[in-house]
Amino acid sequence: MKGVIDFLKYRIPFLALSLVVIVAGLAITISHDGFNLGVDFQAGLRHQVQIDPDETSVTIDQVRESLASITGAQVQGVGSAEEQRFSIRVIAEEADERVASELAADVMSILRNAFGDDAVLEESSNFVGPGFSAALARQTFLLTAVALVLILVYVWVRFRLAYAIGAIAPLLHDVAFMLVFIGAFQIEVSTATVAAVLTVIGYSLNDTIVIFDRIRENESLMRNAGFYEVVNTSITQSMTRTVITSFTTLLAVGAIFIFATGTIQDFALNLIVGVLVGTYSSIYIASPVLLALQRKLRSKREVAVRPAAEAPARSREQAPAAATAGAAAGSGSNGSAPVVDRKKAADVKEEIRKQREAAGKSKGGKKKKK
Repeated sequence: MKGVIDFLKYRIPFLALSLVVIVAGLAITISHDGFNLGVDFQAGLRHQVQIDPDETSVTIDQVRESLASITGAQVQGVGSAEEQRFSIRVIAEEADERVASELAADVMSILRNAFGDDAVLEESSNFVGPGFSAALARQTFLLTAVALVLILVYVWVRFRLAYAIGAIAPLLHDVAFMLVFIGAFQIEVSTATVAAVLTVIGYSLNDTIVIFDRIRENESLMRNAGFYEVVNTSITQSMTRTVITSFTTLLAVGAIFIFATGTIQDFALNLIVGVLVGTYSSIYIASPVLLALQRKLRSKREVAVRPAAEAPARSREQAPAAATAGAAAGSGSNGSAPVVDRKKAADVKEEIRKQREAAGKSKGGKKKKK
């Protein structure tokens, strides 16, 4: 095929780049004391309020200053700044429903004292206990692990084990990249974040399967080409489809990110990053891993086949040696068969000698008569 792009030529630099980015993101996340867990994964209170813009004009910094007396209070803007909607989250690990209701009343009391009784409107109030948040975290981890295992089995059945491992590698890469991105930029981790991660896993897997399917087809069509060339050809053939799919997906998700607010906006941002990383990993993570596994398996097969191929040649070489050894053994003096052979040889020699003597005597008699 003309115009084949050598993608695998840069596989080592890109693998190193991915490792550096993930390690750096992990370090930044640790420096921020871990992830910014939402109320779904951390016990506490989430309160959403609106301060009537017709009554008073406030900023998010003013709301934060007014709630400074409440330990662990975090304030985020919801929607446009003109709407003056705010999400207030208060972490309370040991709190129960009674303490949460008192905490919600304290929040509303502080806000109304600061901005006026008629200006503050309570839109929603949710409390998550420590037991529920811990159970949700465990279920989320289990769900992701089960999804990866099922994907491994599916690709193993459809292709081969090397393809299955090659498909799981980019998924692990994508999940790790998204987690360090979320942790480094302190994006709130909520159930929407879990949905975004699982969506990206499905998207990345689909992109990888398309490339792997083309590789499998080209393996039978390009029998005289090496696997390196087959992979590069397959990626090049799939590139148009990959770019168009990614671009159209980003158009839709980008519109959600621009026009949505709050949790939905975070969900769209995670998807944007995931689509870009998933497209990258299907080329520079999945394919190099598959190439390395195929080369390793091929080298093992060659090692296994070599002794079988050398056996006939070795037997041909050993046959003359065995014959020589048999003859040498036959010339020994301890076996009965060699003794019989020597007797036969002596009898033959004796018979030849007698024939020669008889022939000599007959010639001498003829000379005397003359």
